[in-house]
Amino acid sequence: MTATDPALTALSSGWCALSLLHGRIEAHVERALQAGHGLSVREYSLLDVLSRQHNGEGGHLRMTQVADSVVLSPSATTRLVSRLEERGLLSRYLCPTDRRGIYTDVSQDGLKLLAEARPTNDAALREALAQAARNPELAPLVRAVESLNVPA
Repeated sequence: MTATDPALTALSSGWCALSLLHGRIEAHVERALQAGHGLSVREYSLLDVLSRQHNGEGGHLRMTQVADSVVLSPSATTRLVSRLEERGLLSRYLCPTDRRGIYTDVSQDGLKLLAEARPTNDAALREALAQAARNPELAPLVRAVESLNVPA
């Protein structure tokens, strides 16, 4: 393949369009969450992921699993958890079966803030997708996103 190969050019164009769509959506949702709730997209995502944990077998995520879920490095995730813990939105504790493991739970204040922010997040996501759908380059990607039915 050469730099002018049509397959490579198409692949590169597709990647650029996907990156553009992601950036636009994230920026739109970020502005809405910051303005309405003082949360970043990453903070909202972390609260959302952690709120879905349960007490059964395999129900609590280790920090490495949390990092994978919010698409951050482990060190960035630890810093994010620390910031939210300082705000009283999360708490950390040692895994009862493996003292090396650390679990994180959303506090009642964190759950309340998440519940308040969820409609804002959802509305901003719908708005961003609707705006992107008007762009012919992004419309096929928007349709693909809207057709997905994957669990969070």
